[in-house]
Amino acid sequence: MNKERTLSNLRIAFDAILANKVRSMLTALGIIFGVAAVITMLAIGKGAQEEILSQIKLVGVNNIEIKPVVEQAEEEVGTEELKEDQKKFSKGLDLKDAQSIKDVIPNVVNLSPEIILDTYVINNGIRRTAKLIGVIRKGKGFTQYQMEHAEAVCIIGSGIAKKFFTGGEALGKELKCGKQWLTVIGITEDIAVSEKAKNNLGIRNYNMDIYTPINTMLVRYEDRGKLLASAGRDWNDDDETKNTNFNYHQVDRMVVQVDESEYLSASADVISRMLKRRHNDQVDFEILIPEHLLKQQQKTKDIFNLVLSAIAGISLLVGGIGIMNIMLASVLERTREIGTRMAIGARKGDIISQFLFEALLISLSGGFIGIVLGISASYFISQFSEIETIVSPFAILISFGVASLTGLVFGISPARKAAMQNPVESLRYE
Repeated sequence: MNKERTLSNLRIAFDAILANKVRSMLTALGIIFGVAAVITMLAIGKGAQEEILSQIKLVGVNNIEIKPVVEQAEEEVGTEELKEDQKKFSKGLDLKDAQSIKDVIPNVVNLSPEIILDTYVINNGIRRTAKLIGVIRKGKGFTQYQMEHAEAVCIIGSGIAKKFFTGGEALGKELKCGKQWLTVIGITEDIAVSEKAKNNLGIRNYNMDIYTPINTMLVRYEDRGKLLASAGRDWNDDDETKNTNFNYHQVDRMVVQVDESEYLSASADVISRMLKRRHNDQVDFEILIPEHLLKQQQKTKDIFNLVLSAIAGISLLVGGIGIMNIMLASVLERTREIGTRMAIGARKGDIISQFLFEALLISLSGGFIGIVLGISASYFISQFSEIETIVSPFAILISFGVASLTGLVFGISPARKAAMQNPVESLRYE
């Protein structure tokens, strides 16, 4: 019996919505835009999270990056302390620094010094600029013999392979890098780097890089350490060199990987003090921890997503208030209908059920439309802007649940008001 009464109340509520399509649609607009906003905001947040994870993979986990600083010497003199400091000599970052870091710090699991040379590449009548990078890369990279004997070999990025060896096999072929011919012994996997990652983290397009053993770079191209040794290194007494940005560092970059992220800050501090001591108290280097930059970026995105989610929540709140207002107005308009139903045997529970069903049906239908609109909006944002969006099932479920809860909560008051009507007074109402 109760089941039949419930179905009857549901059917009456459905008929009432169909009888007032325009009013019902206007009532549902708040829910539609609120649900769409929630799904879109969560999709943007999920996309931002995936972007952060992809950037972490690009810069490496638990990495410390060391870069040289080449500053122009000043002609002006100041205090005696400054004069004394200017006379101090630093040999710059070199391979001995890398070896010291590896020997002294116990939790270093990998260390990769790099020498980067901006050069040009020629093959099959095609020429373009590229970066030649001297690295220490064993295992799947270079053999110990190739590294020790500075052989003319290289591993090219996937972009270089596509550009210079179109339709052919690159392995075993020769590629002219600068003034040297290098034999291709490997090709790196394609690495997707977004424009945001390039701008935010200074990540270059690795697919267009060429790698060679670091000894090959030092022997066949340039060794700035030896050039300085032969030219005389104290530029403070040389008027021709002290006013120039001369790069005296043998190594252009070092990447130090530690075993646990909790040791990043402590390891960076030890490395800083060690290098300062080895460089005669000259801080001609900078130490970067990409993970800290990523965490800061993630914090900014979280605040942004929180603000957007709050806006979406306000939209749902406004939609719920709209439902309550329209339903209260509907109770006033349908006073005679309510009195008639109660006069022929309808209980207060039936009246409450009828109006609650109406609010729920409006909310759920608005929720369905909002889901479709939110998914569509997320797709168009991803297609026509640089913002990545990912719609997750969780976002859809929470939006649908919030829509249902909104209809239930904001439908209670109008339903109770309708049930409290006096049948006699309701029948007299005009």
